[in-house]
Amino acid sequence: MILIKEFEFDAAHNLINYKGKCERLHGHTYKLVVKLKGTRDKEDMIYDFTDLKTLVKEQILSEFDHQYINDFIEQPTAENIAIYIWDKLEPLVKTDNAGLWEIEVWETKTSGVIYNGKE
Repeated sequence: MILIKEFEFDAAHNLINYKGKCERLHGHTYKLVVKLKGTRDKEDMIYDFTDLKTLVKEQILSEFDHQYINDFIEQPTAENIAIYIWDKLEPLVKTDNAGLWEIEVWETKTSGVIYNGKE
């Protein structure tokens, strides 16, 4: 079973290794989708939505929201943002019955990436 939780954050970045308009400073309202795969526990849940919300807010959104992403990711493409978030979240959400399955990072309503820990 897959559990899904969506988040939004606003942040700015510029792509330093890119030739085009995105090399200039600009911002997005990002959408982050976190997916956990697992089996139901004794409470019949894969993971508590409230616990996941708190964890992502404290560990990810507090770092990204209204920030300049280049301060901590040199080339903050959607791909690199997804890898960064995965690496940070994956050990934190692991339980006996569930683990991180996939994340999505959307820069716009029509442009995003999906990452599952493998390239």
